[in-house]
Amino acid sequence: MTAIVVMAIGLAFCFEGLVFALAPFRIEQALEALRDLGPEARRIIGLAVLAAGVALVALGRALGA
Repeated sequence: MTAIVVMAIGLAFCFEGLVFALAPFRIEQALEALRDLGPEARRIIGLAVLAAGVALVALGRALGA
């Protein structure tokens, strides 16, 4: 179980690093867009991303990971 968690965190770091390496200006634009949103909109986006992550983890477990 610990190995899976470590691998998941490693993959998240890879994707985050890839985005920063390939599109640093887009990150700045995304952060500006988030700053323009109200706290409630950011909360809803966060909950939606959290739900998507939980669904992907459940899917991975169902597929045998």
